Amino acid sequence: MNELNKTLCEAETIMIAGHVRPDGDCIGACVALQRYIKRNYPKKEVFVYIETVPEVFEFLDENKEIFSNETNDKKYDVFIALDCSSPDRLGDAQKAFYNAKSTMCIDHHISNRYYAGINVVNADASSTCEVLYELITDEEKISDLFSKQNIGDGIDRLSGEKKLGFEIIRALYIGIIFDTGVFRFSNTSKRTMDIAGELVDTGIPFWKYIDECFLQRTYTQTQLLGRTLLASMRVMDGKCIVATITRRMMEFYEAKNEDIEGIVDQLRITQGVEVAILLHEIGDQEYKVSLRSNDYIDVSKIASFFGGGGHVKAAGFTMRGSAHDVVNNITGHIESQMLNKNN
Repeated sequence: MNELNKTLCEAETIMIAGHVRPDGDCIGACVALQRYIKRNYPKKEVFVYIETVPEVFEFLDENKEIFSNETNDKKYDVFIALDCSSPDRLGDAQKAFYNAKSTMCIDHHISNRYYAGINVVNADASSTCEVLYELITDEEKISDLFSKQNIGDGIDRLSGEKKLGFEIIRALYIGIIFDTGVFRFSNTSKRTMDIAGELVDTGIPFWKYIDECFLQRTYTQTQLLGRTLLASMRVMDGKCIVATITRRMMEFYEAKNEDIEGIVDQLRITQGVEVAILLHEIGDQEYKVSLRSNDYIDVSKIASFFGGGGHVKAAGFTMRGSAHDVVNNITGHIESQMLNKNN
């Protein structure tokens, strides 16, 4: 019995939470774990806290029965943190984490601080959903969760354990394609592709999830993307590209935080660019910074220096100051890594 199932067996009340401003991997992992517990441990009490569910992933909890955006004062037997590298990233759920009788963290961030009582962290995995897949299939084959068939439009007709199995598989696949950019990012390994193949082999309409969760954009998202790209600028002899999304822009387009998703990756693929920097203004002289690199710059080191975290080629943090000062601070670290590479 692996650490996850041993932990679940020993607990009667379980709280699950992901990081603030949750993304597809975080949402997918929370759904998959909640459904796994409901399927295999139906008598357990499970509470899932998520700050907010991006609209594109709302269909994963279409009956509004999984997520809550409000915490409570209950002392849980175990608190399981998903896709979260440090306790401060749990937001309002941080208090419940410290109040729980035992804690567990399942994650894939290289910057993870191993802050829980039990830490299942694999920095080589593409996503937390990939780590969770390994834990789930350590006990049973994925085909046991849901028999292979062409689901088509018959999803609504599923019931009972079969539907729970389908929801687990769907959530895991969506989490993996989100964090790998549909297998475009360098964190995609042979194992990632093998897992994705096993999930696809169950008969899920994977093409639909790629279109609806990753490629499809709302008109607002398209407008915001265009405006941001138009106002971007290259620095450091074109090795770095910078763009800023202000609060005024967000208000003008009536955009939500999730509408920013994917913009930094569009900046990253600019020819000749090594690092993309996206600043999102969230307060007076306060910015949420997203960093992406293409080849040799380790942006996780930069993010960690400023109190954030992430991966070698995708990381982020929050910084106070003018946009000019923020960029100057970041480019100084990029330049240092470039010089070290050339020496």
